[in-house]
Amino acid sequence: MNDHETSIRPLEPRQSLRETVTERLRAAIISGEMSEGEMYSAPGLAAQLGVSATPVREAMVDLSAEGMVESVKNRGYRVTVVSDAELDELAQLRAMIEAPAVRQVAEAGPLAEPVQRELAGHADDIVTAARAGDLTGYLGADRAFHALLLEQFGNRQLVHLATALRSRTRMYGLRNLADEQLVASALEHQQLLDLIQADEPAAAEDLLRRHIGHARGLWAGTAAAPTGADAANG
Repeated sequence: MNDHETSIRPLEPRQSLRETVTERLRAAIISGEMSEGEMYSAPGLAAQLGVSATPVREAMVDLSAEGMVESVKNRGYRVTVVSDAELDELAQLRAMIEAPAVRQVAEAGPLAEPVQRELAGHADDIVTAARAGDLTGYLGADRAFHALLLEQFGNRQLVHLATALRSRTRMYGLRNLADEQLVASALEHQQLLDLIQADEPAAAEDLLRRHIGHARGLWAGTAAAPTGADAANG
């Protein structure tokens, strides 16, 4: 007997436990919840997360590849230390490669409707997470938003490099931001999309530079690093 066609939507692939744990630990490192230079064991982290040690060890392999942790034989994993000078350099590099790329994306005209819809969904998720104080959700949606936006530039190496730089950033003050500050930063993603769709490439580039500055300024609790032309010429 042949099955009749229906309008039932296909199942969407679910995030694996490994990916979920990796995302949670990445957010804990970026926000400073897991302290730089400190040792952590897979069983200890697994107990806190309510999972077995296996997905934690798998997550640590991924985070080690991103340069966020280092394995210490017979001891566990140490969160890598990022100096103030390195944070300055990361912010400068991100501004130098991401902002001009986004400008060129905007100059190419309005985004394709499916891409626009997906980016808008990520932007909404960022705002929702900010309002709920969900840092893991915030950083995960933020990562997905910026990666997808940069993919429109058409250079996979740029996307890979920008994502790696973003992972090495530390946002120590993120947990201590007032709700309205975090939401204001979250709303910048929606504003960026509006500028791209309105054919405002210069304004989109400027907004992204200021947004990147948060990672080194407001969120890190220090003076913002120079970006853009100042970064390139400094």
